Amino acid sequence: MSSSQNKKDGVSLRTLNILLIIGAVSLSGLMFFSTFHLSSSFRQLTETSERQIELRKSALDLMDASDYLTEKVQRFAVHGDMKYLEAYFNEAFETQRREEAIAKMSENKGCEDALNKLQSAMDSSLELMNREYYAMRLVIEAKGYTQYPELLKSVTLSEEDRALDADGKMRRAAEMVFDNEYYDQKDRIRNNMHSSLKELENMVYTEDALALESLRTELVLVRVVIALQVIGMVFLVCMTSRLGIRPILKAVDRIKENSRIPVIGANEFRYLARVYNKMYDVYKSSLENLNYKASHDELTGAYNRLGYDLLISSIDLRTTYMILIDVDNFKSINDTYGHETGDRILIKLAQTLKKHFRSDDHICRIGGDEFVVFMVHTDELQNDLIAAKIEEINHELEMTDDGLPATSISVGIVHGSDAPEAEKLFKKTDAALYRSKRKGKHTYTFQS
Repeated sequence: MSSSQNKKDGVSLRTLNILLIIGAVSLSGLMFFSTFHLSSSFRQLTETSERQIELRKSALDLMDASDYLTEKVQRFAVHGDMKYLEAYFNEAFETQRREEAIAKMSENKGCEDALNKLQSAMDSSLELMNREYYAMRLVIEAKGYTQYPELLKSVTLSEEDRALDADGKMRRAAEMVFDNEYYDQKDRIRNNMHSSLKELENMVYTEDALALESLRTELVLVRVVIALQVIGMVFLVCMTSRLGIRPILKAVDRIKENSRIPVIGANEFRYLARVYNKMYDVYKSSLENLNYKASHDELTGAYNRLGYDLLISSIDLRTTYMILIDVDNFKSINDTYGHETGDRILIKLAQTLKKHFRSDDHICRIGGDEFVVFMVHTDELQNDLIAAKIEEINHELEMTDDGLPATSISVGIVHGSDAPEAEKLFKKTDAALYRSKRKGKHTYTFQS
């Protein structure tokens, strides 16, 4: 099919619908993909932070455990109370926070440098324990304890220290855990621990930077997807308006105007428009080609009974007023002034009706002095307008400057929305006319 033919036929709603479904599914998939990766990046960032906290806690636990051991051995060296010895060995061989810290860091990949520093701190702490064991053995000897950990039984005092009395051994034990050499070893533990923390911070900083960069990238992707969805929604609204809503609204306006509808919009709507226009052309041609004499009253030029039957079967009664008109005292006029004057009054009435109603409205003479006006395309009730027209028509019929006697009409009016079936509509309108006659003629009645 050529491009010119495509342009003529317009966009197919079926094709557009398929494309919109594909677009919606694609955007939804992209949104799911981007949000999934965004959540993964956020989870990675969270895990990195949690890992940093855990590793930092492990490093600090080693230092805390070392300080705890120092505190207990110093208290034991000063007071000689066995509870401090028991607390020391419970931490060293039961709780084992230092060993647990090393194990936790060993489980995490990428922190080998930090682990090495922490292991150095651990080695220094273990080395310091030998000094602490010696101090504790001095206290045991000074106090004469016989029940103490098996490990301390293997500690051998020097001949010089063994020769000291109880007070001397206590002083010697205190010196070993309070002198500069002891605290120098503690500083080495602390320095190694701080080095381990620094290595951890460097490692985590790098991981955080990578995670944040990934998160930023995912956020950009989500923004792009959201922008595409907004553009898609705007496109959908515009296409729906252009291909569907606007053509339908224009078509409705043209139908109300009793004219052809524009061939615009989607392919399917253009097809309907072309079919409608063909039917409309046939309808208009049929109306125009009707035998004028067969469908029109020869005296007044209005539609006759045949024209009335054709009209009432083809117009939209739901948007039409049926106005039934009868000349008041017409028989008396014929009897008094003769049939020629009566005919002239009917002609005058037909002309006056054509003058006051629109060209789209249809005027029919369905009986001797009985007329019907179809006021078409009136979705909204226009009772005041019709009433004004009838009063003006009666005013003109009362004028006698044309040599005709004054006349008037009685009118019954019903809107087709109250009786959309032709037979029912005529009966209701005839009843309204009858009410006007009973009210004294020269008036009108709206019936619902």
